[in-house]
Amino acid sequence: MTNYLEKTQTALDKVKISPPDPSFHNKQAQDFYSMAQAYFNDAQHFFDEGDYVNAFACVNYAHGWLDAGARLGLFDVGGDGQLFTLSE
Repeated sequence: MTNYLEKTQTALDKVKISPPDPSFHNKQAQDFYSMAQAYFNDAQHFFDEGDYVNAFACVNYAHGWLDAGARLGLFDVGGDGQLFTLSE
């Protein structure tokens, strides 16, 4: 389980918001990142409580938000196709 948390923490640290501020897409990117961070925080909490099922679910939601943002071009991830699911 810790490897999933570490991988998602690495992804959170790597993400850079792509659209300029102020713009509608910047606001979307900020929202996607906020959702990913919130789910990651929940995953950490559940993990610390020994609730590994909910921790696993939350870390997957967190990474899903990051993948979606990367694929939509809201995040610059430096072309990292190992941590993120990028578009073709």
